[in-house]
Amino acid sequence: MKFPKQKIIKAIAILALVLIVLFLGFYFFRDSLLKQAIAKVTLKMNTEYNSKFSVKSASFDGLSGIKLTDVILVPNNADTLCNIQKIETSISLSNLFIGDVQVGTLKINNGYIQLVKKGKVRNFDAFLKKDKSDPDTNEKRKYATFAYRIISKLLNLVPTDMNLENLKFKIDDNGKKASIAISKLVLNNKQLETNLHVQSKNFDQRWNIKGFADPRSKKADIRFFNLDTGAIRVPYLDERYNLKASFDSIRLNVANIEKDGSELHIDGYTSITNLKINHPKIASRDVIIKNARFDYRFLLGDDFISIDSTSAMQLNKIKVRPYVSYNTEKDTVYTLKVDIPKMHAQDFIVSLPDGLFTHFQGMEATGNFDYKLDFKFNKNKPNTLVFDSKLNKENLKITKYGEANLNKLNGEFVYRAIIQNVLQRPVLVGNSNSNYTPLDQISPYLRKSVLTTEDPSFFSHRGFINEAFKQSILKNIKTKKFSRGASTISMQLIKNVFLTREKTLSRKLEEILLVYILENNRVVSKERMLEVYFNIIEWGPNVYGIGEASHFYFQKSPSLLSLDECLFLATIIPKPRKFMYQFNDEGNLRDYAVQNQKFLSNLMLRRGVLVSEDTIGRMPVYVSGNARSLLRIKAPDSTVVPVDSLSIDDEFDL
Repeated sequence: MKFPKQKIIKAIAILALVLIVLFLGFYFFRDSLLKQAIAKVTLKMNTEYNSKFSVKSASFDGLSGIKLTDVILVPNNADTLCNIQKIETSISLSNLFIGDVQVGTLKINNGYIQLVKKGKVRNFDAFLKKDKSDPDTNEKRKYATFAYRIISKLLNLVPTDMNLENLKFKIDDNGKKASIAISKLVLNNKQLETNLHVQSKNFDQRWNIKGFADPRSKKADIRFFNLDTGAIRVPYLDERYNLKASFDSIRLNVANIEKDGSELHIDGYTSITNLKINHPKIASRDVIIKNARFDYRFLLGDDFISIDSTSAMQLNKIKVRPYVSYNTEKDTVYTLKVDIPKMHAQDFIVSLPDGLFTHFQGMEATGNFDYKLDFKFNKNKPNTLVFDSKLNKENLKITKYGEANLNKLNGEFVYRAIIQNVLQRPVLVGNSNSNYTPLDQISPYLRKSVLTTEDPSFFSHRGFINEAFKQSILKNIKTKKFSRGASTISMQLIKNVFLTREKTLSRKLEEILLVYILENNRVVSKERMLEVYFNIIEWGPNVYGIGEASHFYFQKSPSLLSLDECLFLATIIPKPRKFMYQFNDEGNLRDYAVQNQKFLSNLMLRRGVLVSEDTIGRMPVYVSGNARSLLRIKAPDSTVVPVDSLSIDDEFDL
């Protein structure tokens, strides 16, 4: 069916007339419409966010420009959240007609935005509440769609032309204060430059941020520099979390943000120079990373968030290809894969962050290696946990040791335990010490008992037990803290002979690497390691080595210990300073202690470590040495012999 040409022209004319009328109506009544819009915002802030919102004056400037003065937002019964003297902005009308608010220009003069916490009251709490009308709160969230919508909305609010003057951002967390003052920030022709004045209780600095920023194409390349001498220090974290951090410069590049079907891709890189971190849980001194770079590719789908395996991390000369995934398609599954391609061992050693691996300073090595880690945890099926760690060596050899000279274990040396950061008395580990006991002069029962309780596969593993690591990880995940380790005898040796007792990430990482070197480079024989272990561990309060222990408890040499005496000694290793609590007021082992020893002997029988003939003629444990004076034994007049004041800290923590 054809329409007459005159009717088409008439329809177009009517449509044009309607648009003109609407435009004129908007133009002449726009100030009234603007006031209505502000009134709606004011009402919403009051009813939904329990806050007072006010604007002293509001008017249009030209067709799409808006001027606001004295814009104030104050939550009820809390400190002012926002107070800005003057705002000038323009909005894209074409985008507005399709429901998309897109800011074109923005000028802000004189004002502040502050986040304040007093006691438990925060002046921004009302704005953190979830909107119940948001469909994403009532059904399974599609990560890619949700993230892309949020990113698009935020970037649309970033103007293409921006000029901020005398604007300050402040934080006051119960007296822990920090502020960032923007004297001037300019975004013009996609070029960003700003000078910041950063202040906290501990420092005062001026920063410079400049680079490329295009919010409409979703791309940016921005750098941070310090205008003053020295490194850029990060405010607030030092007071709030006791974390001191600084760096020379940071570069942040966003090359692409694109949604392709049901997947969202975010690509770019970030780099940092001379990053310095100090926190008591990380290390006892400053940790310094000279150069680090992360070329990232984030992938988000309907039911997963991941760092793609095409991403790459570089730490000095160490290159790592990571893969991290959080998937909720069927179950909640966490995946981590780490791939360190083939590299020179010496490049790895010199690339370790200063302060994090102090015992490796001065170490030299030849050869190459590559490494792979595969970890997967299903929250709904925890027992299916995957933990696979593989290191492949190629002519790898340590030619020079650093501060931790592992060859020390092969000769005589002085050992000093550390309890509550206090060095204990020196113990000579070697034949010059009359209490030193070679391995072949220690009762076989004691060797078998201790290996059963502490490290059954000691003579076959290479320092680590994968299954033990898996169980340790499982428990730590379930308890949401590091409540269990996976300590082998090799790890206990390294920890006690070469490292401190500090509870830091640094100590644990050094322990893992040193154990690997000890066990995989044939530095010390297994027999020698076990012999040193028996001669340095604490068996009671201020009792070190099996030579001292056998006389302290039973007034005999280690070679003459009976099976039951050995079972007793093996069970007190985890808590040697609490041994006396296993005895009743008659000097006999309590029922639970007897049951523990019975369980251990039965376990050894089942494993073939003992034979039935070994259990013939067993006698109750009787403490006859100096240890007896520490037992709570009733005297004939029914009084209790007082126990010396003891520290009950464990010597071997995990």
